[in-house]
Amino acid sequence: MILKIKRNCKKLILIMVFASYSFLGGAQGETKTVKVQFALGVNNPSSEGFVDGFEANTINFPTINLGIQYMFASKMGAKLDLGYNRFGNTDNSLDFKTNYTRINGQFVYDLSGFISFLGRIGAFAHAGPGISIVKPLGNYGDNKTSYLNGMGGLEFHYGISDKLSIYLDTSYVLGFGKEFSPLSNGFGSFNGNLLTVTIGASISLSGCYYCRD
Repeated sequence: MILKIKRNCKKLILIMVFASYSFLGGAQGETKTVKVQFALGVNNPSSEGFVDGFEANTINFPTINLGIQYMFASKMGAKLDLGYNRFGNTDNSLDFKTNYTRINGQFVYDLSGFISFLGRIGAFAHAGPGISIVKPLGNYGDNKTSYLNGMGGLEFHYGISDKLSIYLDTSYVLGFGKEFSPLSNGFGSFNGNLLTVTIGASISLSGCYYCRD
């Protein structure tokens, strides 16, 4: 199961790269924008996602998000993004470190019209389904798991130029993982929800980010 998911992840990453080149080559001159995004930040995994004896720090670094976004209408769009997160134990917990990777396809809605009086500040809401892949490190490396997720978030952008903006993103990933059975399968692993806060850059590959038709 895990090997199959890893193969699918590799395929999705290749699709993201191919799509970026395809959009860049085919969308020049269009007013709708194709954007690539990358961001770095922190994460907070929910305590309910761990078995007894294991607890993660409240704030963990890093969280890395990479994505490609296409606005197919003036206010609506879609994006495919990959998120990598790592979290580790508190002082009162058994020692562990865990890698948490997610892949999501999301619907995007431009909220900038509601704050248009703020000039180059814009806002976007995003939400959609995906898959979470959890890989414990060290002594618990066999306790890998994967499950479906749903995530949603808000991005606040500040335009540096018509092609580039920096943004703050706050997102919540709702996990639909099964309970660990036996309980030892959950040692060092995770099947819960995740909050992320990141700061990044959004680069328009076509059209004009802050041009209004």
